[in-house]
Amino acid sequence: MNCFHKTQDDSIGVILLAAGASVRMGVSKQLLRFQGETLLRRMAKTALVVSNRVVVALGSQIEILRKEIEHLPVEIVENEDWETGMSGSIKIGLKKLLADADELEAAIVMVCDQPFVSGELLEKLVVKYKETDSLIVPCEYQNTLGVPALFHRELFPELLALDAQTGAKQLIIKYRTRTAAVPFPEGAFDVDTPEDYENLMKNYK
Repeated sequence: MNCFHKTQDDSIGVILLAAGASVRMGVSKQLLRFQGETLLRRMAKTALVVSNRVVVALGSQIEILRKEIEHLPVEIVENEDWETGMSGSIKIGLKKLLADADELEAAIVMVCDQPFVSGELLEKLVVKYKETDSLIVPCEYQNTLGVPALFHRELFPELLALDAQTGAKQLIIKYRTRTAAVPFPEGAFDVDTPEDYENLMKNYK
């Protein structure tokens, strides 16, 4: 049993998507450092704030990235088809969560290039989920709804049926009337390009 946070909830799983090759960045953004640690390690530790059932989906440069988090109490899965998009990682991650704990009530999907995602934010998703009858609890930023987002188990079959061209965003749109969003204005900032990273380090080091 790990002791990352007293609010860990075994009924909630987390899927951290970190399989991409960071083409626009030119280097692996998972390994970019922010406030003393890589984005990958930072987000894995953040996920552990709310759950001890955390699955990290890796793909490109898996052996290098694995070393960053293998000391943490997370499950690592490989998406061999990472080039086809994030949907494959979502499906592989969810299958692993369900194989280990088929009684899960919900799963949070998050990425590692949103540096301002915090444990407190993930806790807010869980609280909102428990307070409402929502199928999805996404984050709201820049006039859109997106990740991190919590999905009720009723939607697991649809998550597992996603194809390469259809991401989880489509489910948020489809079930818009049954979502309850958590404001996260900082979610509009992600690290996709060298300019993004330069801005991050210049203003938030």
